[in-house]
Parts: sequence; C-alpha cells; structure tokens
Amino acid sequence: MQSTARESSLRTVEAGQRVTVRVPATSANLGPGYDSLGLALSLYDTVRVETADDGELAFELSGEGADTLPRDATHLVVRTVDAALARLGYRREGLRITAENVSPHGRGLGSSASATVAAVLAATELVPLNERPGREWVLQLCSEIEGHPDNVAPAIFGSLALSWQDGDAFRTAIARVHPDVVPIVAVPDYELSTELARSLLPSSVPHQAAAANAGRAALLVHALTKDPSLLVPGTEDYLHQSYRASAMRPSAELIQRLRAEGHAAVVSGAGPTVLALAGGEAEADEVQAAVERFALGSETRGGETRWRVMRLAVDSEGARVEVHSR
Repeated sequence: MQSTARESSLRTVEAGQRVTVRVPATSANLGPGYDSLGLALSLYDTVRVETADDGELAFELSGEGADTLPRDATHLVVRTVDAALARLGYRREGLRITAENVSPHGRGLGSSASATVAAVLAATELVPLNERPGREWVLQLCSEIEGHPDNVAPAIFGSLALSWQDGDAFRTAIARVHPDVVPIVAVPDYELSTELARSLLPSSVPHQAAAANAGRAALLVHALTKDPSLLVPGTEDYLHQSYRASAMRPSAELIQRLRAEGHAAVVSGAGPTVLALAGGEAEADEVQAAVERFALGSETRGGETRWRVMRLAVDSEGARVEVHSR
C-alpha cells in the first residue's frame, strides 16, 4: 500500500522529450588508489532517452552486451531512470531507449557506472528546468547506486577524480592530467565479476603495507598531474592486486612483464583489463609492442587468451548531455 501511495503521489514527466547522454569509460584504482582514484578514458557509451504517453517501453541495444543484456524494465538504465525520477518526485509513462555500448562489459572499465551516470543525467533533464539538480546531486545518487564513487566521479566530471566519503555524503576533487600521459588498455577475452574480485581481498592488511600504499597513492597523483617520469613507482600497489592475481593470471602476468620492462601497468578497476600509463607517444608504442609480444605466447584455461589493445586519451570533459528540441 505504501508503494502504491508513493507512486500515485509522483508527477508524470512530459511526453515527447528527447535526451542523449554520452559517457566516458573509466579506470578505477590505478594501482594504489583503491576505491578512491579514477580516470576518465576516451571510450564512450551513448544512451538516448525519449518519453512517450503510451505507457510502453521500447529498448534498442547495440554493441557490447547486445547478445546478453535484457531489453526490458530490468535493464540497469531503465531501473536507474525510474529511481532517479522517483527521487525527484516524478514518474514516466512510455519510454524509448537506444543504447550504443562501446565499453567492454565485465572487464574493469566502468561499464555499469557509465550506464548509471547516463540514466541519472537523462532523468534530470526530463523534469522542469527549475527542479533540475546539479552534478553534485548526480554524484550522490550514482555513488549510492554503485556503492562507491571511484568510477562514477570521473564518468561525470572527466579527468582524474580523487574521491572519498564523508558520512553519508560522497565527495570528489578533479585534477587535470599531464598532457604527456597516454592510457593504453589491454582487454582480455574473459570476464571477472567485481563481486568475485572483492571476495578475494583480506579483511585487514599490515600497517606497513597501508603506510606504503598511502605514499604511493600520493606519489601517483603527483606523477599523473605533474611528472609522468614517476608513474612506475607511483603505480605500485600494496592493497589489492596481489590478492586478486589468482583470478586473472594472464592479466597478472602481463602486468608483471610490462612493469619489468619499465612501464606503469596496473589492473583496471577490478580487472581483468590491464591499464598501462605511458609517459608519451614513444612509450605508448613500446607498450603496444610489448603487449603484442606477450599475446603471441599467452595461454590460459587450456587455450589462447585474445587481447584487444586500445591506445586512448584521458577524457577531460566527462559526461555530455544533449537535449533535442521538439
């Protein structure tokens, strides 16, 4: 009864509105910045939302996940649009959604955060102008839905996001990345769930490891923003990567190889994608060549692991919203 009463009290958003949101992929942790650092990357998912008055839901989905993701009200985008509208005191009737997914799913590149950010931003554009909240509100809701802000913050604001929690409030500070930094991602053909990756972590770590990690995280921020020559020591992690290595052995081995050759390689998010942060285009060439050499001899689970290698850029703008006039 309470749910029905709540729904009946919600106002209906106007039909005929059209919004497009483009959201960058993200890489969280970056080595020592566990659950606190995130980087926006130039790989974009696009979600288009149109309201209708017929009470029907239509969902067109292409790209990554098109063969496996639902096209009904259980899809993350639909659920999040509805949740955001309800938080704002609104509901929708008919909905037309078109999603173009470019970011790989289940690989540690923030695909769920991208979908969440796209849905919440779209929902804020469907309510009257004088009731639309700002992006800090978007950060709060998206962080609540995701459980932490490390991916959603860079997806919303772009660049390097340094995020933390103050009581029930999520906060972030945005830092501009040095122009010489070139992110390269090596995406393997197997997935790893965030839940499994988190389950492998110990409940506590030695004080010495925590202190060492704090120093490297601070150094990493300096390396990313001021001095890329320090990226290798700045990406040394003491909190999570070694514990997760058994669940992504090919990725762990690739990271070990790249770091042995002097490149700043880490697990992207919960993995299994490998992120290398090169200090210029010449080093980026070296990283790509090193990954190709590794891929030729890599075997796992009884067969060859296939790697998709992408040289990207740091996205400095974050999510972009376009409202279409009728």
